[in-house]
Amino acid sequence: MTKTRFAPSVLFENQPIRRVYDEATETWWFSVVDIVRILTQQPDATVARKYWNKLKQRLRDEGSELVTHCHQLKLTAEDGKQRLTDVATAETLLRMVQSVPSPKAEPIKLWLAKVGYERMREIAEENPQTQAAWAPSRTGEIK
Repeated sequence: MTKTRFAPSVLFENQPIRRVYDEATETWWFSVVDIVRILTQQPDATVARKYWNKLKQRLRDEGSELVTHCHQLKLTAEDGKQRLTDVATAETLLRMVQSVPSPKAEPIKLWLAKVGYERMREIAEENPQTQAAWAPSRTGEIK
């Protein structure tokens, strides 16, 4: 990740999710701890971070490659300081959500899918060639 742009947190059911945009790869990176905090319905970020650390270790022990797709970037913490935080793409988070038993799992998956869809629309609006390629043909198929 070469050039990142910090973006305001997005809200999921009034809970902030910190994020950063990597302009080089045109990828959104979301705070894993924020997602875990919502999934575990924890009001305390410290408890959510400990849950994530335990889950991360369990996934490593199982041989899951999921953790290798997480990176660390500096995000603004609750105390206002920039701290290294585990981040992941929406695709990786969708896989991670399946590892956490939670009634919030399905709503988070739908929210992440919506984020991905919105990004695809942004790309299409920025690039007319992409827009034409994604347009349905007369038979209703995507080109």
